[in-house]
Amino acid sequence: MTASSSVTRLEKDGTTFHVVGTAHVSRRSVEEVTRTIEELRPEVVCVELCQGRHDALTQENSFRGLDVFKVVREGKTLYLLAHLALSSYQRKMGQALGVKPGAELLAAVETAKRVGARVELIDRDIHTTLKRTWSNLGLWKRSMLLSSLMVGFGDDDKPGAGKRELTEETIEELKEGKALSEMLDELARALPEVKTPLIDERDAFLVSGMEQAAGGARHVVAVVGAAHVPGMTQRFGTPVDREALARVPPPSLLWTVIKWAVPLLLVAGLVWGAFHSDNVSAEDVLAAWILPTSIGAGALTLLGGGKLLSVLTAIVVAPIAAVHPLLGTGMVVGVVEAWRRKPTVVDCERLPDDVTTLRGFFRNPVSRILLVAILSGLGTALGMWLGAAWIVTLL
Repeated sequence: MTASSSVTRLEKDGTTFHVVGTAHVSRRSVEEVTRTIEELRPEVVCVELCQGRHDALTQENSFRGLDVFKVVREGKTLYLLAHLALSSYQRKMGQALGVKPGAELLAAVETAKRVGARVELIDRDIHTTLKRTWSNLGLWKRSMLLSSLMVGFGDDDKPGAGKRELTEETIEELKEGKALSEMLDELARALPEVKTPLIDERDAFLVSGMEQAAGGARHVVAVVGAAHVPGMTQRFGTPVDREALARVPPPSLLWTVIKWAVPLLLVAGLVWGAFHSDNVSAEDVLAAWILPTSIGAGALTLLGGGKLLSVLTAIVVAPIAAVHPLLGTGMVVGVVEAWRRKPTVVDCERLPDDVTTLRGFFRNPVSRILLVAILSGLGTALGMWLGAAWIVTLL
């Protein structure tokens, strides 16, 4: 193995792999990727993209055909919101530097076609990555991450106390070995549950995809974020179970038990109140359940700026959804909110730009629908725990 500049060279079975470590908002990375492919003229060019991200990068209006109703019904609101938050962060950096996020990946695809190379998309599906990341987090870390996403939408990126000015030089410094190692170590300490699916698992998925794509070629160029290069180098040549990494994990046993235990607790409370207690009635148990779930869901739906019908829907649906393992308050409220707001094609097209500011995020009907759906579900969950605690005190 040899390394030069941002290009790491790996050898296996007569194939030389040239791994170009990039920054996704770096003009120099665009130039280096283009130059490397033009000089080497490889048979294969691998890029850190899945089909969904490739389409979003190459299609001018990738959100044009977004079906908000389908997103809500399938329970993908949080994943889309997380995707928008990440895209928003990269867009704001790109605007500051005058570079479109992912420009080096697009340059890799276009340059590969010019030199007659085969293009391979070697990254894991973005939805799988987000789902595996979410399933890794506990309730507290999920709340922290959701709060961070919301704060990120409102960050205007203006330099201030404790902030370092964003320049091409600072971006390039992050690609250096020492700075990169420190950044990954800090991420591992702060959020190890996030680093594993976002970085470590994808390192393995990317390097195995790169090796499989070679197909006996003499030269392969792989264009990936610089953060993945150390892990890919470490895992190079070792077997990787790609099917296991591409699998969406089932809900944890604890969460499954909780989903069924809560309805059973409510039923037990009703039976106890109706037949075994002189001090507690079934009406008391129902009130202890309905009030916190309805108030929690209704209040957070209102806080998110939901329409009046959405607030009323949250109040009615929350007590039922809290005891029904297959029904989500957010799904129902999200559909109602989407029906009331009626997002247009133009709203969908504006979505990537609108979410770069807090004002735009709240103004766009699509992002508002996502927020209302998520908050209504969060309010139900909080009310459910309060209701369950209330019932326990009654028994």
